[in-house]
Amino acid sequence: MKVSRRKGRILAFQGLYSWDVGGINKDEVLALSWAVEDSDGEVLDMETSTFARVLIAGAIENQAQIDELIKSNLKGWNFDRVNKVSLAILRMSVYALLFQKEVPASIVIDEAIDIAKEYGQDDAFKFVNAVLDNINRILSQR
Repeated sequence: MKVSRRKGRILAFQGLYSWDVGGINKDEVLALSWAVEDSDGEVLDMETSTFARVLIAGAIENQAQIDELIKSNLKGWNFDRVNKVSLAILRMSVYALLFQKEVPASIVIDEAIDIAKEYGQDDAFKFVNAVLDNINRILSQR
């Protein structure tokens, strides 16, 4: 279960990145046709692809609210200059923090940090961690 959730988060981050940077439309991204197999050559299972689609669709549909939260928690950063890989990870994770209350915030943040370490620039994980910690603190006070 945990492995497929991790793969799902990676797919969601990749999909959101493609949607934002590549201008691929939402339906195309949600089809996951670009991700029939994972990097190990394993065919995607239904649970993983469904989880990825929920994250992608949720982040896109709630982008305005998610981006507003991200913007208000950037200390000394301009939103337009945020690295696109980090932004895709943040959007996916903020969606989960806002709408997937059954998933502990610590897991959402830890997974985001791991994905940022793997796919982001050198210190991207520190940036992602700081922004998500701030957002989580605000959300848990609501």
